[in-house]
Formats: sequence, C-alpha cells, structure tokens
Amino acid sequence: MAGYLSETDFVMVEEGFSTRDLLEELTMGASQATTGEATAFFVADLGAVVRRHFCFLKCLPRVRPFYAVKCNSSLGVLKVLAELGLGFSCANKAEMELVQRIGVPASKIIFANPCKQIAQIKYAAKYGIQLLSFDNEMELAKVVKNHPSAKMLLCIATDDSHSQSGLSLKFGALLDSCRHLLQNAKKSHVEVVGVSFHVGSCCPDPEAYAQFIADARIVFEMGAELGHRMHILDLGGGFPGVEGAKVRFEEIASVINSALDLYFPEGCGVDIFAKLGRYYVTSAFTLAVSIIAKKEVLLDQPGREEETGSAPKTIVYQLDEGIYGIFNSVLFDNTCPTPVLQKKPSTEQPLYSSSLWGPAADGCDCVAEGLWLPQLHIGDWLVFENMGAYTVGMGSLFRGIQTCRITYAMSRVAWKALQEQPLPAEQDEDAEGMCKPLSCGWEITDTLCVGPVFTPASIM
Repeated sequence: MAGYLSETDFVMVEEGFSTRDLLEELTMGASQATTGEATAFFVADLGAVVRRHFCFLKCLPRVRPFYAVKCNSSLGVLKVLAELGLGFSCANKAEMELVQRIGVPASKIIFANPCKQIAQIKYAAKYGIQLLSFDNEMELAKVVKNHPSAKMLLCIATDDSHSQSGLSLKFGALLDSCRHLLQNAKKSHVEVVGVSFHVGSCCPDPEAYAQFIADARIVFEMGAELGHRMHILDLGGGFPGVEGAKVRFEEIASVINSALDLYFPEGCGVDIFAKLGRYYVTSAFTLAVSIIAKKEVLLDQPGREEETGSAPKTIVYQLDEGIYGIFNSVLFDNTCPTPVLQKKPSTEQPLYSSSLWGPAADGCDCVAEGLWLPQLHIGDWLVFENMGAYTVGMGSLFRGIQTCRITYAMSRVAWKALQEQPLPAEQDEDAEGMCKPLSCGWEITDTLCVGPVFTPASIM
C-alpha cells in the first residue's frame, strides 16, 4: 500500500453488518444526545468505492481513471482513491491543494478547467502541475505567459443536448476551430499533447462516446500535421453512478472499447484517460436527515369529508437540509429524492399525502412532494440512498455550518483487497485475478474478476 489510507480513517465492519445497522446505531446516538440538535450526517461505504474501481478496470482495461475532485472532495474518498492509484482531475487551486496535502504527486494531477484564473495557473506552475486544458485563444495566451512549460490538452465540444447536465455551451472548441488553435499553440511554442472531451453528465446515448472518439482522431491528425506530439486521449466523464441507470456502465464500456480499437488501436502510443466523479461515489454515500418540524394542512376538496368521515389532509415535514445544500440535485438534476424510513412501518398504518421541505424561509425549498408516508414525528430520521455526488461540502448554510459529519466504513474483506492490490504498475493484459464481493454489508451477488491494474504513475 502507498500509505494514503489507514485503519484509523474508517470504521472496520465485519461481513453481515450492514450500512443500515451502522445508520441505526448512529441515529440512536444522535437522538439520545442532550443537546437537542440532531444534524444530518452521511455514512460512506468505502468498500463500495473499491468495488466500483475493480469493475472499471475489468470493463475498460485500457483506460486510466482520474477522479473528478469537484464531485465529492471528502478526505476518505480522496485517500481510498489515491490508495487505488488513481490520478486526480482538479478544477481550481483549492482542489489541487487538497490532493497535494494528502501526498498525491503533481504528476498525477490534471488542472482540467478550460477557464482558469491567472493566479491558479501560476500556482500550477509553481507546484509542478504540468497538464492543463484549453479551448480558446485567450486561455492559450494566459498559459503561454504564466506557465510556458505546461503540456496542454485541447478540449473539443460535443453534442450533449440529451445529457442530464451539458457542458458544451460553456466548454469545448468546435472542430472547425481546432486547426487554428493548434497553429497558434505551435507558434507560441506550447506543446499540445492530447485531446479531451466530455459528453455531459449521465449521457443516455453510449454511441456519443464513439462519435467524439472519432472526432478526437481527426484532431490528432491535425496535430500531427502541425508537429504536435499528441499521445493522450481524455474521454471525460458522464458515466452512471448507480445500478439500474437508464444506460448500464457495461454498455458504455463496450461502445468505448470498440471505438478505441477502431480509432486508437492498442500499440498506437496513445494513453487513454477518463475523468470520473459520480461513477465512484454516488452509491457509496447514504444520508440521514431528521425531521425538525411538521404541520398538517387540510385540503379543500368538497365532498371528501362526507365520504371518509374526516377532512383530507397533507402533512408538511421540515428537514434541516434543503435544496440550497445537500439536496441541490432537485435544482440541478431535476430529481425527486425518495426517503427510506428508519423505522419500518406496519402494514396497518395509514399513509398520508406528504411533502419534505428544507429550512429556507421561502417557497422554493421543496425537497420532495407527492409522497405517501405514514404519520411521522419530530425527531424521526429519514434515510436517503445514493447521495455521494455533489452533496459533500454542500451542507446547508441555514444550519450555521457548511459540512455534514461523515462516518466512513469498510468491510474487512474490502480492506484486505485494498492492501493486497499490486503497487502502481502495468500488468499483462491477459492477467486476471479473483476477489470476493466488497461492501460493508450491502447485497452484492456477483464475483468480480479483476483485470489489469492500470494506474497513472505519471502523466508525462
């Protein structure tokens, strides 16, 4: 092991002890606290992160994963991914500082934001971060002046109109402008070493990857004509973070592998990268939030009282987290978070029309509505699964603090697999190993067959 993660960083759990068990212990302790303040918290299964990594290596054996720090910058996640040998894709100075603080070398960091502050370009130059992105002349000029030894990735635009969250309106150069940008880079003595793209978050069309890999090949040929030695293809992200997504990760991987074989066949001298965020962390985090207030609202529906013997009502529950914090996915991803009740209701309990609201004093902070829940009480806990992406560090300012407590857990089996993994080195592509299912108790039935371990020992 490289020494990024130690046993003191997480709770070691035995097989059969589930995340739900740990949540029950923690919520019970929080409810019994004498302070009267039961704040939201996460339980993070680091074993699930390890499992996702092995799945990635099995499905995309030629691709070197880099983690998009902006997705979840919690220390436990960064440490376990560093231990697995990942590189890190950073969008700003704070993220670069964070990963360097835990010991990640500059050679494993990409400053991947195509639009950078001059001070942050200077920071990258000072601390040896060499690989940067650009998509326009102004950005190129800034890098020429402030980091002339940088190695550049040309970010190309994609058609991400069908993705959950598109990026092309803000980032990416059109194919028509790539030759001009490459010519300017050559005149300025800046080395363009590769091409990057991003299909957008949760892209529903796997064939989009094939199209933009083909586009990248065109740009590679332009670069070669102009004398650039291009040897990096960055596939970006957009991979699903949960099982049961509209498009399975295995489907996307199959399309990517076929396109790579066609346009960048093995042995062509091109290193393939991907920048993943949601893929690694979404399913690993479970959130517990307590009810801090409730009220019953009678519905104005003439005739219903006579039919049922009571006036119809809806119950409004207020949580200590809302859409301006942890539940920002309601705004940005158009989701409707569905809670799991910490206490399982009996089948005899009636269900009521219910809605969940955050702490903001406005009419927009609605977390979920149209729910049918049993009668709940102040102090009850609601559990939300798949909460690892773009939530950590987004704690509601209305609680007076900006982050939620995180309890990290890992099964002994996952910890052993992490300890026994090979040190960063490329292995024979036919080499395969077997490992047991990894989790801290979540149901995993498939046995993972781990392919070659590609870890970015150095970018250059």
